[in-house]
Amino acid sequence: MPQDKPTLILVYEPEKACLDRLSADGYPPDRAVEISSYLAQSTDLKPEFGRLAEACDKRDLAFEPVELDGAAPILAKADPARALVWALTDGIAYFRGGVAPALARLNGLRTIGADDSLFALCQDKLRSGAVLAALGLPVPQAGLARNGAWLVEPPPSPKGWFVKPNRLGAKIGIWPDSRTADPGHALELSRRVFSHYRDDVVVQPYVAGRNVRASFLGLKEEIGVEALGIFFVDSGGDFQTMADSMALYGETGQAAKDAGTYAEPELEAVGASQPEADRKIRAIAQKLISGLGLKDIFSVDFRVEADDTVHLIEFEVCPGLPCFDFRNYCRKQWGMELADAMAETAANRLFAD
Repeated sequence: MPQDKPTLILVYEPEKACLDRLSADGYPPDRAVEISSYLAQSTDLKPEFGRLAEACDKRDLAFEPVELDGAAPILAKADPARALVWALTDGIAYFRGGVAPALARLNGLRTIGADDSLFALCQDKLRSGAVLAALGLPVPQAGLARNGAWLVEPPPSPKGWFVKPNRLGAKIGIWPDSRTADPGHALELSRRVFSHYRDDVVVQPYVAGRNVRASFLGLKEEIGVEALGIFFVDSGGDFQTMADSMALYGETGQAAKDAGTYAEPELEAVGASQPEADRKIRAIAQKLISGLGLKDIFSVDFRVEADDTVHLIEFEVCPGLPCFDFRNYCRKQWGMELADAMAETAANRLFAD
């Protein structure tokens, strides 16, 4: 690791490492590919490591990308006064990126992002939903099912329910029939998810509205919710499925682009048509910052109805940086491409004193 400059250490878990581990654990090849696709942002960002190094060098920083499996000895040798750790990926179950901020804390290193307790919380939808509800935030109540049996029965819902894996992201395990009016079908979906991924499902009352993504990058530490980028995300359907997600990112997404089947969702600023919903979302984000501890970089997903009713769905402490929506946010909010926005954020932390 370069010693003559302050250093941004980017820790990431590659898709291939995850794929090999899942295969060794007995997952069929197609399921291992689906699960490891969550880490496609590592695949998509790696070709830009050269741009990141150049952007850091312009700001008198060194840049050190580190694969997760090799991170422990590197972080143990890093200088706490001159190093900043940025975890590109999260996870405590199928993915292991949540260990990166914990290793940083073990070695007294500063980090970009929330503390490691939130890296664990955000990938358990039932537990995170309980915490969000305790904060008084508008999150749908959830039931929990495992392999065809209720562990927690969902509340009644005249509009039906939405079923999704409890610990998997990137729309993995979400199919066109994941919205259902039949509790029996919700249990059948739990059997499918358990068979495919060995996971439970959360079963929430279906909420109407348009999908919204709120993105945040604190370019400077004192920046607050005024820097949120809040956009409707229109993918042409009521909700995105696993197939939609896999067609956007990583090697599968690149193949879709090459085949001409890539369809990037459209983004529209919420404040342009529903300023009251925009205001409510910023207030919710402030509560997530002050009450939950989100900071530096995060994203939050919502459903917003036409009457400005806002439903909080989930939050991410490691948003997909190279994804279209976060790139758009960096351009709109900061007037920067992704590499410069990341380097500027790191420089403002490392040279804050």
